Amino acid sequence: MGAIVVGYVDKPEGRAALHRAVAEAKLRRAKLVVVSSRGAAGPADAALTAVQAELTGEGLDQEIREPAQGLEPAEDLIAVADEVAADFIVIGLRRRSPVGKLILGSNAQRVLLDAPCPVLAVKADPSG
Repeated sequence: MGAIVVGYVDKPEGRAALHRAVAEAKLRRAKLVVVSSRGAAGPADAALTAVQAELTGEGLDQEIREPAQGLEPAEDLIAVADEVAADFIVIGLRRRSPVGKLILGSNAQRVLLDAPCPVLAVKADPSG
């Protein structure tokens, strides 16, 4: 059985990535490894608890990982994908302004360029 790694944050792009990763894990009968990218504890913990309950309800072989201390989100995703010999990584993207594209988006770019496996980039639903 293979593994699919998904970068998750409790935002539209994270939910879009998770939704697609769940579909791919079911299709391929693969383990789903959710790598949480979050800041402070609190609401994010509740969101992860809900994600775990949803994945358990789907009957998926799954694991949720918290971010490693001191690693950027891209580094964390790449390290986990390498560790579990992932078939591919799923990341969510959001629309950005031209200036935002210059300043932000380095995590997605880093994953796309440095991942040890293919990367599936999923757009968030524009309605939220």
